[in-house]
Formats: sequence, structure tokens, C-alpha cells
Amino acid sequence: MPAATPPCSILLLAGGRGQRMGGQDKGLLPWQGKPLIAHIQAVVRPLTDDLIISCNRNQDHYRPFADQLVSDAQADFPGPLAGVLAGLAVARHPWMLVLACDAPLIDSALIVDLLSQANDQGQPAMIRQGGYWQPMFSLIPCALRDDLEQAWQQGDRGIQRALLKHPVRALEYPEDDRRLSNFNTPEFLQG
Repeated sequence: MPAATPPCSILLLAGGRGQRMGGQDKGLLPWQGKPLIAHIQAVVRPLTDDLIISCNRNQDHYRPFADQLVSDAQADFPGPLAGVLAGLAVARHPWMLVLACDAPLIDSALIVDLLSQANDQGQPAMIRQGGYWQPMFSLIPCALRDDLEQAWQQGDRGIQRALLKHPVRALEYPEDDRRLSNFNTPEFLQG
């Protein structure tokens, strides 16, 4: 990891119900001969000694790709914020990078760009693409755990809304940056 970035836990969110994939576990779907999670893990593994995967099923399949596995505290796939809260509960570093399991085109430059947003003010950072926030590409100070838990108790289930209750540093990326592509329909897996 570059010297300028602080030690950081990395959370890969793979706990969704995979509705747009016919209920399949997206992180384990094959793309270019490997599960989606393997592509992302290969990019982030050199950047952390605390790689966490949030998964609500198929833990035995995910275990080889992570240092720690977490599951949502509530059943029935309550939303991505549940996975973030589970990750924050076990993260070993002051910052936690959050990524989706279905973005296999990310590269280390994008990850290092996000990690470089760690700051003394404890402000989270999130990628914004074409004016739209991309909460599945976020850097969260673990000190926000209680605030995010409170947002959960108030009914928030998404990461974006909970984080935007705080000053968030935006990393602007162009709309056509393929590294931010989510493979969330079967058609994406054909490429």
C-alpha cells in the first residue's frame, strides 16, 4: 500500500438477494473463468491486511477470499447498510473502504484514489459519477459506526442516504469510466 494511505479495512458487499440475477449469489457468478468476487479480491488484497466480506449465504465459498466474514444482523436481506454495519463492527482499522462484489473492473488506482481521501476531520468519501453518488464505492471512518447505526434505527437501509447526513468528500469520475460498472444483470456477464 502506498505510504500516503493509512491502514484500512476493506469490505466487499456480497450479501444481497441478487434479484436482477434471478436470485443467484452475484459474487459467486463466473466471469472470465472466475467468480466476480475473485476479480475484486485480487485487486484489493495487496492493499489491506483486513479484508472483510459481507455475505448472507455461501460462507464456505467466500471464506478463501477474506480475512473475516460477516452477515447481516437481520434476516431477509435488509439492505446494504446492514452489511456496512456488520463490517464496521469487526473492522480492525480506523477506516473502512466499501465496495460491491459485482464491480470486477475496478483497479488499484481507483482504490488508492479512494483511500487517499482519509482525513483528520473524519469525513467519509464517496465516488460521484456524472453527478450521481456511487455509494458502493465509499470510504467510511469507523468512528461513524454509532451514527450509521442510528440512521439504521431511524429506517435508513441505503448507504448513500446515511452517509450524506455528514459532510462527504466527493471523488468525481466521468460517466463513461468502466471501472465503476456494476455487473448486475446477466447480460454483463457475457462480456
